[in-house]
Amino acid sequence: MDTVFLVCAILGATLLACEIVAGMLGFGHDHDMDTGGDADADHGDGHGHGNSLFGMLTVRTVTAAVLFFGLGGLTARYYGLEETSAFGLALGAGALALYLVGTARIDRAVGTTGTVYLRVPGARGGSGKVHLMLQNRTVECLAVTAGDELPTGRPIKVVAVVNSDTVEVEAA
Repeated sequence: MDTVFLVCAILGATLLACEIVAGMLGFGHDHDMDTGGDADADHGDGHGHGNSLFGMLTVRTVTAAVLFFGLGGLTARYYGLEETSAFGLALGAGALALYLVGTARIDRAVGTTGTVYLRVPGARGGSGKVHLMLQNRTVECLAVTAGDELPTGRPIKVVAVVNSDTVEVEAA
């Protein structure tokens, strides 16, 4: 089991180093795996948004989970924990890293720009959807606007956070 922990730690550290170098060379945006889930807010409302497992799966989150699984297991074994306990601790460390790295915080969306995905009715007459770059990844949020209707494809800017899954936008 120690070998598994060591391989995971080395693999995770190597992938993290590659991500850092790629970011320095301009290849820096994390791309979500096409798993059918959305990831956009720090909540779980059962509507396919937020912290669904599949919505959090990105190269960055999987790398963090593998790295911390390995490091957690190695640390536990170093301090003398049995293999079963060390494995449990390693799973917990990997899951925590996956969650922390994979959760986008919508409260940080104000000022970000994006694109209308589904038209946003004007004068707060309903909600549409927008795609934003938030924490180096594309997320989908519900959106309202106080101005004129925003058609699909229109560049937007977030002016306020309405609630845990909705932002107020204006034309950019």
